[in-house]
Amino acid sequence: MSNESKKLEFYGGEWVSFLPFIVFIVLIVLTTFVFGSISDGALWVPAFMALVVAFFFAKDKRLYADTIISGMASKEAIIPVVCWIFAGVFSRILRASGLASGIAGLAASMGINGTFFIVISFIASALFATASGTGFGTIAAGMGVLYPAGVALGAHPGLLAGAIVSGGAFGDNLAPVSDTTICSATSQGVDVPGVVRSRFKYAAAAGIITIIGIIIIGMGYSGQVGTAQAITYNSKTLFMLIPVAITVYIAIKTGDIIIATTIGSVLAAVTAVAAGLIDFIQIDPSAEVAKDALLKVTGAGLDRTVGGVIYNGINSMMQVCMLAILLFGSIAIMRAGHGDIKLLNALEKVAKGPVGAEIVISAMIIVLSALMGLNAPAILAVGASFAKPLSQKYGISPYRTANLLDATSCTLVYSLPWTPAVIYTIGFAKDSVHPLSALDVTPYVIYAYAMMVVMLISIILGIGRHDNMEKNKNKKAAQL
Repeated sequence: MSNESKKLEFYGGEWVSFLPFIVFIVLIVLTTFVFGSISDGALWVPAFMALVVAFFFAKDKRLYADTIISGMASKEAIIPVVCWIFAGVFSRILRASGLASGIAGLAASMGINGTFFIVISFIASALFATASGTGFGTIAAGMGVLYPAGVALGAHPGLLAGAIVSGGAFGDNLAPVSDTTICSATSQGVDVPGVVRSRFKYAAAAGIITIIGIIIIGMGYSGQVGTAQAITYNSKTLFMLIPVAITVYIAIKTGDIIIATTIGSVLAAVTAVAAGLIDFIQIDPSAEVAKDALLKVTGAGLDRTVGGVIYNGINSMMQVCMLAILLFGSIAIMRAGHGDIKLLNALEKVAKGPVGAEIVISAMIIVLSALMGLNAPAILAVGASFAKPLSQKYGISPYRTANLLDATSCTLVYSLPWTPAVIYTIGFAKDSVHPLSALDVTPYVIYAYAMMVVMLISIILGIGRHDNMEKNKNKKAAQL
């Protein structure tokens, strides 16, 4: 029997497989009270310590170690890490070119203020994510281009970052090519176009609430609004919109952020060099030396300080990559210890009637996705094995169940401070004019909370419970 199929036993039972997450969250809370904020670096340390604590509760220490390795080396773990590295380089090239100041100056000259810019950023991010199906790709593009421009215009930094993440969540929920859309539809045996059509009313309602929330919060922000005169920029930086547009187009056509950012990085670098915005070989020494110095003479000899857009772009993603790899170790521990199955079985027992069934399905997805920091695996865990038979028992439409799975999976997974989406976001802001902590972003991912409210109301009122029931019956009849 392979290690992947062996159950990991714990002293104290299956619930103890959640211990890495419990320790992780407790340490985050303690860190917040002690230091007042959470950075990406402050998060991966508790993630490591949580794995160490849980180690002593495992009965088979060797299997525990092998499970961590398996989780960290899984394709699920490596794909986002690779995407973040490539997106980090692309974002750094755009930043070095000065594109953000160009967009800010152009927007200011058109009379666009901070809060209005945040609304535009949310809509643009939502459209991009819906077209491309990539929430992380949307965050990379938005935080690399829109965030620094919005800050220069006097936008509320946390609200702006939250709006960009909200746009990514909107598209992840609605996009036909999104992995969550595909997983939720196939797990219930229904067609993707039908699911998307029936889902639009929920996404649109949450989107409208998000825009209203942005306006209300933005109106109360006292930050200074940039003006055309206050923002100086090189008009040539706007040439960088060409590689950005091409990159967005490729991301939409392929749905692959690595392909898009690889081509985009090359085009952006060529454009920036041709326009004289950056040097062909850009070395960015540390702050201790002059900007144009390549060597620093010390008592020990010559100390080379190397930087530049590629180095800095990759380096800016190291913290979030470290955190993600450690979290995937915790996810593997939970799965190997059958903690997820234990949770699903416990929740299934409390379902009473269609309303109770829908609440239980939603709770399953929200809890699992929030713990994992990923939504597609949570949908796969719940969809076919638990949600489908539970829905059939109470006469709930499979289209409705698919919508519950997807909509609720795009809520807290995008807003909690330890999730990859938030850590990814603050990673891009790390070296900006206004760095962010996780808690600076969490309260302002308005779409996540708006969608939870929308879905709860729909559950209580029974909205959509029988969507496309006749269509699904006809489909089954045709198959027979």
